[in-house]
Amino acid sequence: MEPSKALDAIHNLIDDERDYVIGLTRDMVRVPSVNPKFETGDGLNREGDVQSLLATHLEPLGASLDRWDVFPGRPNLVATFAGSAERSLLLNGHIDVVPVGDRSKWTVDPFGGEIADGRIWGRGAVDMKSGVAASLAAVRAILKAGYRPRGRIDFHSVVDEEAGGFGSIDAAERCVHAAAGIVTEPTWGKVMASEGGLEWLRVTIPGKNAHSAWRYNSIYPQKNVPGRLEPGVNAADFAGRFLEQLRELERDWATTKSHPLAPPGVNTLHVGAVLIGASADQDGRPTNFSNLAITPDCAAIEIDLKFLPNETKEQVRAEFEAFVYSWAQQYAWLREHPPQVRWDLYGLHFPPLNTPVDHPLVKSLIDGRKRLGKETEIADFIAVCDAAHYAGVGIPCVIYGCAGDGFHRHDEYVEIESLVETTKLLAGTIVDWCGLTE
Repeated sequence: MEPSKALDAIHNLIDDERDYVIGLTRDMVRVPSVNPKFETGDGLNREGDVQSLLATHLEPLGASLDRWDVFPGRPNLVATFAGSAERSLLLNGHIDVVPVGDRSKWTVDPFGGEIADGRIWGRGAVDMKSGVAASLAAVRAILKAGYRPRGRIDFHSVVDEEAGGFGSIDAAERCVHAAAGIVTEPTWGKVMASEGGLEWLRVTIPGKNAHSAWRYNSIYPQKNVPGRLEPGVNAADFAGRFLEQLRELERDWATTKSHPLAPPGVNTLHVGAVLIGASADQDGRPTNFSNLAITPDCAAIEIDLKFLPNETKEQVRAEFEAFVYSWAQQYAWLREHPPQVRWDLYGLHFPPLNTPVDHPLVKSLIDGRKRLGKETEIADFIAVCDAAHYAGVGIPCVIYGCAGDGFHRHDEYVEIESLVETTKLLAGTIVDWCGLTE
């Protein structure tokens, strides 16, 4: 079989039937599937209906379907096209979306799937229902053109990526692993072969309660004589000092660590919440914020820690804990009452993705773009996505998807030409990676 001839036929079919992938994307956008961890409401959280829609397209293609709830009423959908394991390929995308937010800022119906200016508009259009539609349309085009991939294709449509990726975590644990994978997040034509890891953590710094009137007694020199009022220890004061040193650690990591694809300084220590008050609970968070006359005895600092693709969570955790320990050694109180570091905050952890740039899947995508007359940049995915969870179980992945804008804000859209082009690229990569039979 001549692969070039087959690919011409497949690409021509995608062009001739471009309304298929456009229509599927629009239909998916029109079914609201807001992640219920962020917002609930009548008709908003229809992830199951999106999966049912996809199933009606997958069943006629001869796929073996598996559907199960990751959380109650929130199902994953996995379609398997039989073939060899050696050249098997995972196609992954998520169907949950973030909330619409302030509807007054939208100039289109967030769930209308409208077409205007060469774009499909609506929540989830680029992040990332278009990627899911392009994957399905690519497989469909190969089959409809009269060919069948030699390698097995695993189509994973998952929930909950926007809240930590627990749909893909579940799928990666439950399903047979493919030899390689493509996660179709938007990449604007770039082939993204790496992604830093992510840890959410909490540092709890202890203080000691006292009446606020006695603050002078703890911050100005006093004679340590019998009967002296017992001084308090204000956790807020320690929190301020800690945050200053945290910025210095962030700067040090940015200037001493690097990855060839990642932007300089992408390994950040982002403080997302600082909670200061009294009476820590079992998780190290204060519970009393309403009495300002109490010296706070608890500062909980919650951090989004992004580390580089060529680091490990064990390495980063050990380095961060050593920093906290060294900082605390400056103060007599903290030497006796050391801060506590709690990892896996809210159950969230993304392993790093570090696929070699010379991996055959990377080469296949680059060659496919060249065939379409496109130059390609190999880049790092600076956020995090479900590719991490498959990489964490040993599946080398690449991130490649459509172009658009407005994700996580108003007026989201996907560019239609990019959607069609991405479908062609995915079809070509399936042909190259999996091989074909007639």
